[in-house]
Amino acid sequence: MMKLSLKKFKITSKKPLPVDDFIEKILYEPKVGYYFSKDPFGKNGDFITSPVISNLFSEIVGIWLVSTWEKIGKPKIFNFVELGPGDGSLTKVIISTLKKFPELNKAIKIYLYEKSVFLKKLQKQNIDNKRIKWIKNFSSIKKGPVIFFGNEFFDAIPIKQFSNINNELFEKYYSVKNKINIVEKFIKSHKKDMTQIKKFETLKKLKFIEFPKKGFLELNPIIKKINKLSGGILLIDYGYLNENNSNTIQAVMDNKKISTETMLKNLGKADITSLVNFNLLKEYFLKNKLKVKKIVTQRFFLERMGIIERAQILNKKKTNTEQIYMRETLSRLLDEKQMGNLFKVIFGYKNKKNDFFGFD
Repeated sequence: MMKLSLKKFKITSKKPLPVDDFIEKILYEPKVGYYFSKDPFGKNGDFITSPVISNLFSEIVGIWLVSTWEKIGKPKIFNFVELGPGDGSLTKVIISTLKKFPELNKAIKIYLYEKSVFLKKLQKQNIDNKRIKWIKNFSSIKKGPVIFFGNEFFDAIPIKQFSNINNELFEKYYSVKNKINIVEKFIKSHKKDMTQIKKFETLKKLKFIEFPKKGFLELNPIIKKINKLSGGILLIDYGYLNENNSNTIQAVMDNKKISTETMLKNLGKADITSLVNFNLLKEYFLKNKLKVKKIVTQRFFLERMGIIERAQILNKKKTNTEQIYMRETLSRLLDEKQMGNLFKVIFGYKNKKNDFFGFD
């Protein structure tokens, strides 16, 4: 079974692959990769994201979008791009929310940035709206400020891993042994990677380094677009502020975390992610001429944006069963032991205004 799985993903014994390339094949290989071959969301999938847990999450993001549009002067052309829109739940709610704000509803152009053909079909089934445009790049966005939004977007982009031994970096690779077994090995890193990593103060003094090279490549055209048109990027993801020299790659299957060993035996059947280093992300934004608001927890952001008050208003019209369900979903979003503290929120932006809601 392992042999067939390896062959399917074009992984052979001939050449070891760095961690990011290996995981990218498992997740994004056309037709057979994890995100190209199944619906990973919901109770019958492998994980549940905040927009699927509760419409309140998406509604609050929509309200933040309205407030941001107002802060930057109510431009007559205003672009919104959702990065990795999942099953389309968030955009569906935002469309409904924006109907309550006619002026913005007229000004806004909504784009969905999605690589997976499978997920794009799923999104089109869930969002029946001719205003939405699916894009593979950002070249069609030419006028007006642009806000990029990603929920659990950055964590899904594979990372590189390095071990720092006597100030020399050795990169972690996966190789195939006896055609069926996957083993890890460390190989001296390329000079270009070493040079790039050494530019970041956040990574200095670490013995074990996780570096989102592919993630930064993905963000480069986004930041160029922001610098050209103004606007910003709001990312909500699970991650950390204090580095601890540990391997943060993890996998989930059937809504349960699984071991690396189990993951390697179920290639293409489990979602593989890593925790986001938010201080590194902040340093990257600053190096690329964006301002950055204070990094806050998901709980802080949602509460500042009024999610509890909104829930209280909605509760008045709900049955007892519906009220219990809302409390449970709200707890999942906000509880410190669940998503409330583990998920962080970062906003990098280019604008004269600095007092955006949700961070102070």
